[in-house]
Amino acid sequence: MRGGNPKTIRIARRLRVDQTDAENVLWNRIRNRQIDGHKFARQVPIGTCICDFVCREMQVVVEVDGGQHAESAADADCDRYLVSEGYRVLRFWNNDVLGNIDGVLIAIQTELSSLP
Repeated sequence: MRGGNPKTIRIARRLRVDQTDAENVLWNRIRNRQIDGHKFARQVPIGTCICDFVCREMQVVVEVDGGQHAESAADADCDRYLVSEGYRVLRFWNNDVLGNIDGVLIAIQTELSSLP
C-alpha cells in the first residue's frame, strides 16, 4: 500500500523536516539517483510504518536507527509487515552511517545489485 492514512502522512512530513544527523548524511549520498541510478524517497509511509528511505522500484527499505531502536518490538513488527509486502529491509545504526558512510553505501549498492 503506497501512502498512508492522514496521520502517518502528517508524521512523515514532520520527520522529513526533523531528520537526524545520520539520516541527513545518508540522504545527501543517496538522493538524486546517486547509487547506480536508483531513486530513493525519504520518510515514506507504507501501511502503518514510516520508512526512513525507500527505493520503490527495487522494493528496498533503508532504516537508520539510534539506540532507542535496540530490540524494538515495533521495528520487528514493521520489518515483518514490509517483508510480507515484498520489501527487503536494511538497518544501519546512526554511528555506522556517521563513521563509515562508504561501507553503508557499499552495502546498499550490493543489495540493489543483487536483486533482479
